Amino acid sequence: MENNLFMDFSVDKENHSIKVEREFAAALPKVWDAYTKSEYLDQWWAPKPWKAKTKSMDFRPGGRWMYAMVGPEGEEHWAVMDYLTIQDQKGYTAVDAFADSEGNINTELPQSKWDASFETKGENTLVTSVVVYEDLAQLEAILQMGMKEGLTMAMEGLDELLVAQKIKV
Repeated sequence: MENNLFMDFSVDKENHSIKVEREFAAALPKVWDAYTKSEYLDQWWAPKPWKAKTKSMDFRPGGRWMYAMVGPEGEEHWAVMDYLTIQDQKGYTAVDAFADSEGNINTELPQSKWDASFETKGENTLVTSVVVYEDLAQLEAILQMGMKEGLTMAMEGLDELLVAQKIKV
């Protein structure tokens, strides 16, 4: 799907962080719901041909989203997103980590703190995510795993979901 929506993915090695700015052609309430409700996240969070599958979601400060990335051969890679703060339709902070199917965090793999903010830009919505890793090695590992490519593909899936008007607010 071709679009002219703004996207910037910048890496700051000094602060072991990634800043992703992405514009979506939809009103803020729809984009917010796409990021915060499992029934929508399952439709776009994984890069094609992978799918996201939610095991549980409790979107509140102190809550957790436990999900798997499911590959075309049925393989599952589990993760958790532990929510720290939430400001309705403005943003949230969370810790994202790889886990097993029971939600036990895999400390051998990178973990990150996400600070996501949402703002109206005319008829569109801009989502800015700052993702911080504990050290440069973790940042470099996640980049080697294909975070930029995977996140870009997933966001294109969100574009398709928004165009199809499947998100009801």
